[in-house]
Amino acid sequence: MKVVIPLAGFGTRLRPHTFTKPKPLINVAGKAVLGHLLDKLAPLEVTEYIFIVGYLGDQVEAYVRANYAINARFVEQTEMLGQAHAVWLARESLGDDPVFIIFVDTLFEADLSGLNEPNSDALIFVKEVEDPRRFGVVSLNEQGYITKFVEKPATMDNRLVVVGLYYFQHAKPLLSAIEQLMARKIMTKNEYFLADAMQLMVEAGQRFRTRQVQTWLDCGQPDTVLETNRWLLEHGHDNSAQINSPNVVIIPPVRIDPTAQISNSVIGPHVTISANAKVEHSVLRDSIIEEGAVCRDIQLEQSLVGRNARVEGKARSVNVGDSSAVGFA
Repeated sequence: MKVVIPLAGFGTRLRPHTFTKPKPLINVAGKAVLGHLLDKLAPLEVTEYIFIVGYLGDQVEAYVRANYAINARFVEQTEMLGQAHAVWLARESLGDDPVFIIFVDTLFEADLSGLNEPNSDALIFVKEVEDPRRFGVVSLNEQGYITKFVEKPATMDNRLVVVGLYYFQHAKPLLSAIEQLMARKIMTKNEYFLADAMQLMVEAGQRFRTRQVQTWLDCGQPDTVLETNRWLLEHGHDNSAQINSPNVVIIPPVRIDPTAQISNSVIGPHVTISANAKVEHSVLRDSIIEEGAVCRDIQLEQSLVGRNARVEGKARSVNVGDSSAVGFA
């Protein structure tokens, strides 16, 4: 099985952080979002990972090479022509192998066993939500097969949202649909959407089934990054029992790198502090402090502090990019 991970977007909703760091490398609960995703895929028999990279893609490649002993290929998407176009760029590597496409701003809890379901050509992972109008949804027939993909529905009649995980038993029908999509210039907002290619596959007789995920975590914008950080800390990523620093009060759950320097502070709940960060005389809650950042004489809540950034002063919520300073004279 091949895994294709498109991650060439600019991550505009996570600026200023994504001016200097690609969205997949944002830290949640002590690890890059991309690292959490690759850990989830580790039990699968993957012959090759194909990363579709763009802006700052060299950082993605460096991270993967340094942290994961996997067979990885990196393909650059120089034109932002959409999801389907990103998959098309991997066509020479896919052949007709099974292919699992996963978008990197999605973390999940789901059953990944038995992907080759009988009597189906593809398996689309979904989640039932209260309000589906911001997402793409699927319609099913009485036999449980997908009949239609609808992007951003106008009503709330159908709440089965597509979450960004797609398994195809054979790559060729998918690539053929993408080729047709581009030849016919079927675009949504000037991009080739994977949902449109899959709709062509359904209309051609391909059988698509769904599988529900138990948990769907979004890492696409600051508030959802913090929400994901909270969930991960509450579900296995808390290391508060290993922290023993004098004059520091720890309120679990937290994730604190052993190289971080913390003094005379209250940390938690729901705080991630990365490697070589420094926190002095501060109170931190519900925040992520990136590598090498400095927090001094401050009370922070619901904040993202970038790599090597510095914040100091009064109580506040901040969204500070890398190598920036707030409150320092």
